[in-house]
Amino acid sequence: MSAEVSKDFNPSREDFAALLAESLAKDDLFEGSVVKGKIVGIEKDMAIIDVGLKMEGRVALKEFGVGGKPGDLKVGDTVEVYLERVENALGEAVLSRDKARREESWTRLERLYEKGEKVTGVIFNKVKGGFTVDLDGAVAFLPGSQVDIRPVRDIGPLMHQQQPFQILKMDRRRGNIVVSRRSVLEESRAEQRTEIVARLAEGQIIDGLVKNITDYGAFIDLGGIDGLLHVTDMAWRRVNHPSEILNVGDTVKVQIIRINPETQRISLGMKQLQSDPWSAIEAKYPVGARVKGTVTNIADYGAFVELEPGVEGLIHVSEMSWTKKNTHPGKIVSTSQQVEVQVLEVDPQKRRISLGLKQTQENPWDAFLTQHPKGSVVEGPIRNITEFGLFIGLDNGIDGMVHLSDLDWQKAGDEVIKDYKKGDNVKAIVLDVDGSKERISLGVKQLSGDPADAMAKYKKGDAVTGTVTSVSDAGIEVKIADSELTSFIKRADLSRDRSEQRPERFNVGDKVDAAVVSVDKAARRIAVSIKALELAEEKQAVAQYGSTDSGASLGDIFKAAIKKREGAEDAE
Repeated sequence: MSAEVSKDFNPSREDFAALLAESLAKDDLFEGSVVKGKIVGIEKDMAIIDVGLKMEGRVALKEFGVGGKPGDLKVGDTVEVYLERVENALGEAVLSRDKARREESWTRLERLYEKGEKVTGVIFNKVKGGFTVDLDGAVAFLPGSQVDIRPVRDIGPLMHQQQPFQILKMDRRRGNIVVSRRSVLEESRAEQRTEIVARLAEGQIIDGLVKNITDYGAFIDLGGIDGLLHVTDMAWRRVNHPSEILNVGDTVKVQIIRINPETQRISLGMKQLQSDPWSAIEAKYPVGARVKGTVTNIADYGAFVELEPGVEGLIHVSEMSWTKKNTHPGKIVSTSQQVEVQVLEVDPQKRRISLGLKQTQENPWDAFLTQHPKGSVVEGPIRNITEFGLFIGLDNGIDGMVHLSDLDWQKAGDEVIKDYKKGDNVKAIVLDVDGSKERISLGVKQLSGDPADAMAKYKKGDAVTGTVTSVSDAGIEVKIADSELTSFIKRADLSRDRSEQRPERFNVGDKVDAAVVSVDKAARRIAVSIKALELAEEKQAVAQYGSTDSGASLGDIFKAAIKKREGAEDAE
């Protein structure tokens, strides 16, 4: 049979050419390419499309819609479809309108992206992190942050609406497109801002709508462009928060303070429309005047007091109390408290007024001087001991200082201060009071007479009697009779005989005779010596009762001198 078919099948040259042309035409329908076809029928939700060479395929009607909605199709319409496969198991071509549109869109979008031109699309679905946009067949991603200039709570009105977008990124290999609606709005808004800013001028007064309030100010809508009304430009007085004055939606009259042509930022002011309360401020609040005000704010360094709306002064912490030096201002005054203050300094250029609270109260140092004039005796506990003296607690919470040099007439201050401890009650004499410097000078040594006065009756060589007050290895200390003077007798001055120069042979309370060897009134010191007295007496005895050269022994001379002195004492 095959031989018969082979024998009967003998095409002419023309038939062979036709068959070859048909085969070549069929090869032109490459799989994976976009081809044109004609709608030859519509059945239910499918369109039957003839792509040539007696090949037909079926495409869902919904693929011809925009954003997933079917378009208006009819038999005879020519459409472009994507040929996925030439023939399936049913002998039909596998076609896709979506892929055809996607291929067309990608080619067109790439040209627009290169030129930086806008594209038109439809937001049709919400996904994680944003939305999907149909760009006439190509699906793009719209991040949530790129929907609008400000966050959008309800995206509903924007869904399924034709609107412009700007392509931010394209990757055909991965099939990724990222678009932005925000950049389109910003560009449009920038053009509007330029036009509006051109119509505005610094110093111009204009009505605006309060659009938003922050901690540092309020944004005012000037009819298509926002200006910032800073909190410091809302009123001449202190404004802690803009909500004290404004509410969102209020219509306000403002003055344009500055316009930055580069950034197109506009600074606004409200207080500039009112008279400046700082004009002629020096005449209104002269230095030394006492005025009343309200505490508006408290800081670590002081408290602010409003003297009138728009005029505030500062009470520095150092001017709040005479005695509470290390106390926080919040423990002395409170917010909203009415206080009387004294004007200390006015600086109109810097808009500063320095105030004093303690100046309206009695100076405790002046009060102390009135109650305790110089020379009076005071008593109080030691509050502090420093390297230069003692601080004694006095009336009204103030302190007086006893300098090291005023602790003792004769002993060194750094030695004497070791005998004192914090909390001890100490008596002292008021030496000086300086209210302006807040100082009181006290003296302890002045409670006793000045040794220099007592020293006036003594001169070198005088014999004195003293009582031993202390004994040490270095010598003994004696208090000279009939005076407050003390003197330290060194070991070498305890006797003319070396064997007797032993401090331990003396006891506290013993009476000793000695000779004055020096008087230093400036240092308030008197030096005495037992040895010097013994040598002086020996010299005197020798002069009166002979010398060793006459044959008399030194012992005989002393015996004669002693006998004569005892006889004189008996006669008395």
